[in-house]
Amino acid sequence: MSTRSPSTMPTFYIPHGGGPCFFMDWDPPELWRGMEAFLRALPAQLPARPRVVVVISAHWQAPQFTVTGAARHELLYDYYGFPPHTYQLRYPAPGSPELSQQVLHWIEEAGIEGALDTTRGLDHGVFIPLKVIFPEADLPVLALSLQQGRDSRAHLELGRSLRPLRDQGVLLLGSGMSFHNMRAYGQPAYEAASRTFDDWLTATMEGDPAARDRALLHWDQAPAARQAHPEGEDEHFTPLLVAAGAAEGGRGQRVYAEQLLYSHISAYRFD
Repeated sequence: MSTRSPSTMPTFYIPHGGGPCFFMDWDPPELWRGMEAFLRALPAQLPARPRVVVVISAHWQAPQFTVTGAARHELLYDYYGFPPHTYQLRYPAPGSPELSQQVLHWIEEAGIEGALDTTRGLDHGVFIPLKVIFPEADLPVLALSLQQGRDSRAHLELGRSLRPLRDQGVLLLGSGMSFHNMRAYGQPAYEAASRTFDDWLTATMEGDPAARDRALLHWDQAPAARQAHPEGEDEHFTPLLVAAGAAEGGRGQRVYAEQLLYSHISAYRFD
């Protein structure tokens, strides 16, 4: 049962788009505007201004769950073939070494192996959405890796270990894409499979929390799951497991839905 108070931060599973998509021109020009508008409006859903933001990024996998520990961040422009100006983007948010140690403490208290990385910068799964959500870059930011192998139970348990942070004004964001099949984007033949998986995902996230967690342990057996996230390429789904795990029995709600490039994309909030 959830013990949340009115000031407890919700957790979110958000889409971060494609590369630096929100900061360049597209044809048609409105392609990414719906997703951008959702991200820009996200702070209005919060009970208060966060003290710190922790982002679980689809673009960082490590042998152990690893948290950034630097006081200042470099940026990792880990996207390819985009216009030159997108490699000049800046997001000078500070880190929080003190909270990094606290995150590591909670992980290890739960019997999970963790590590600290004081040199890694913020990848685009972190700084691109945050540049839309909190454009002033004045909130401390930590990035948290996935664990190699992307075991579902391990990532749910990681989320549960981070639950106490929500009562300390920490906003947890799982950053990925609810449909991520690079060969399917823009292909009408995949639209039905994308819709099928999205329907299952939304029904599961908005259903009974205990049943939700059980279903997430075997999410790859869901209808059209491997068309939405091909085997071995499911890193964009895995941050959802952490966000849901940190909900500690709280209900899920779809807070964004859009058909984009013939793919159904959704975002979820957990209270």
